Amino acid sequence: MTSPFPDSPEERRPEPVDVPLLQIGGPATAATAQSGGGCGDACGCGGEGADGDAWDMDPLDCGLDPDLARLLADAGLDPVQVEDIAHLAIEEDLDHGVDVTTVATIPEHAVSTGDFTARQDGTVAGLHVAEAVLSVVCTDEFEVERHVQDGDHVEAGQRLLTVSTRTRDLLTAERSALNLLCRLSGIATATRCWADEVLRAATAADSGTHAETRVRDTRKTTPGLRALEKYAVRCGGGTNHRFSLSDAALIKDNHVVAAGGVAEAFRLVRAEFPDVPIEVEVDRLDQIEPVLAEGADLILLDNFTPDETAAAVALVAGRAQLESSGRLTLENAADYAATGVDFLSVGALTHSSPILDIGLDLRDTDGADGTDNTDATARNREEVDD
Repeated sequence: MTSPFPDSPEERRPEPVDVPLLQIGGPATAATAQSGGGCGDACGCGGEGADGDAWDMDPLDCGLDPDLARLLADAGLDPVQVEDIAHLAIEEDLDHGVDVTTVATIPEHAVSTGDFTARQDGTVAGLHVAEAVLSVVCTDEFEVERHVQDGDHVEAGQRLLTVSTRTRDLLTAERSALNLLCRLSGIATATRCWADEVLRAATAADSGTHAETRVRDTRKTTPGLRALEKYAVRCGGGTNHRFSLSDAALIKDNHVVAAGGVAEAFRLVRAEFPDVPIEVEVDRLDQIEPVLAEGADLILLDNFTPDETAAAVALVAGRAQLESSGRLTLENAADYAATGVDFLSVGALTHSSPILDIGLDLRDTDGADGTDNTDATARNREEVDD
């Protein structure tokens, strides 16, 4: 049965666009610095200052490379949103100042090569997001060599991304890039564990077992990072539930109480939003038939045991999709998958996954004295190192 809930990158992918995304470090005005409102003094958006004069900054001279923007869009991410997140991360780190340690210890024109390297085994996600952070920080062009792709399994000690650029810029961007890369890779790694466990159950089960059970996320995401975290879930082999409250209806216990019953709540939603997919949460088997009679697209089985879930699957018999929520652990995921339920809803993928430890290590070169011994004129090379 095809889900009415968009859950693949293709279904949510924005059209690739050339976006003049902008580098931090634009000139501040006294008004913006004091007020803290609007774009802020690190924004290079090309807008007007308090005196009405346009900032002398060509947005096409900086910001995300168009090829990088296309790669983000092809992954189902909005390049403008990713650029905004990169700005926010760096602006938070600099706090209207400069990286005092780096400025004091690194010659202005020094150029270095650094490797983003996995320090744990796992599944990587967010490499292009890390590149976006570099793109808004680097004052000169930078070279990127990509050794792996998002979604790849990596081992401790494996190089993921090699960057050559001004040393000051690389070190200033380091923590913000790693914060996002480690967070997203941690989510992808945890998701991969769940997806592999479900696949193991399907492979080991009898022919009567549903092999289509999929692990998917919830809206329990970090504010502002939902699109990135749900992307990481996809990189780990999971699938996405709704992205927002407006995507689809999910009738839960509080809605049922307020409306006076499960069926009543369903009818109210269908009458108000006739074209919106509706998922209904139930916590007892006897609630399923009335919901099916109303025409629910998907039924959320809240805190059902594996045996109760199997009974629900038999009762529904393909008339709607079923999603298990609550009681789920990695240890019992195979038991739930063996029931034939369509989805396992795992909020922990985004709210509790530990990071994947990744570090940035500068290579020991003769360029520490400021000599430019690295060819850093090619920006964001697209080929992946085999």
